[in-house]
Amino acid sequence: MKESIDLIPGGGVTSPRGFLAGATSAGIKTNNSGRLDLGILCSEVSCTAAALFSTNKVKAAPVILSQQKLRGNRAQAVVINSGCANSNTGKQGLADAQMMAELTARHVNVATDDVQVSSTGVIGTYLPMERILNGIEKIVLSAEGGHELAQAIMTTDTVPKEVAVKAGDFIIGGMAKGSGMIHPDLATMLCFLTTDADVDADFLKKSLKEAVDISFNMLSVDGDNSTNDTVLIMANGKAGGEKVVAGSRRAGVFREALQKACLYLTREIARDGEGATKLIEVTVCGAANDVEARMAARTIVSSSLVKAAVHGSDPNWGRVVAAAGRSGVELITDKLELEIGGIGVVSGGEPVPFEKDKVVKHMDGNEVLMKLDLKIGNGKATAWGCDLSEEYVTINSDYTT
Repeated sequence: MKESIDLIPGGGVTSPRGFLAGATSAGIKTNNSGRLDLGILCSEVSCTAAALFSTNKVKAAPVILSQQKLRGNRAQAVVINSGCANSNTGKQGLADAQMMAELTARHVNVATDDVQVSSTGVIGTYLPMERILNGIEKIVLSAEGGHELAQAIMTTDTVPKEVAVKAGDFIIGGMAKGSGMIHPDLATMLCFLTTDADVDADFLKKSLKEAVDISFNMLSVDGDNSTNDTVLIMANGKAGGEKVVAGSRRAGVFREALQKACLYLTREIARDGEGATKLIEVTVCGAANDVEARMAARTIVSSSLVKAAVHGSDPNWGRVVAAAGRSGVELITDKLELEIGGIGVVSGGEPVPFEKDKVVKHMDGNEVLMKLDLKIGNGKATAWGCDLSEEYVTINSDYTT
């Protein structure tokens, strides 16, 4: 009998057994007096860990440091700040990131090498280390502290993003932040996942990559890619039971549960894109293969013209097929079929009569669904994004002022 995988209402990153978290207002964010901006996530015991980091050639100091620390596939805690990315800060930035790890290790009584460091915020500014030192000392960890931590990692996000899923006797929890500078290949974001399952290191790495490929790597808000992207998972084994390894009884359910958690957070990030009013979901099927389906879906959801049309509830389907046409995938114009909100607007590459009012009504909603069938193979993929509004320009025109 297959184990059910269910969302836990109100769950989050500390839902799995043995994980604690806390946050404080350290005064790192400018013009945001009193807002939480510094926090710690910690396991009661050492964890098997895996992570994926920014593909940007310009990497922030905490990313460089955390990559080095994770070579042994172990971690027990992560310290996170918002308001300052600690990127393009040279040797001082690396020293500051290391100091954050040391201060955290002392505060929660774990080895410094087992502390991951993550930052998000403005690039090219130094961390206010005295404030961070004082802030870390004030953080109180608890099993309920994950909700505060999910708020502390926010920058231009308007809501915290949290999830927890239960699969048999283990739980996967998670939190994420991301609103702007988000584009495929590890969309600009931070995501921290936890599980009380006992998971083999190699299987954990593979499962994380598979989950990220179909979720966060299919997410785009504005076509920009950050210096700080991080997706980290820690598995502490507190649920007991047999180890999850490739080919084991629980391997499939663990992989499915992790993907469900990542997909949930992906949609929440897209829904909360900077200035966004609508979630866009683009499914491409009938492609030559899954790789080409991914390319086409990501190109469509990233198109500024498509995003602007969605914002205005304009069923200008030509922008969708044009984006697919420049994506570099194999397609035959005379075979294309396109639906918006389940209503056919293109067949055989040509327009078909449709009730415009019904399509507009669908596009007026909170979620706009598009399906493009290339009709040449079995490849399929889905990508997520959001509309492009005037508010996006406003947010990013005075981000540092």
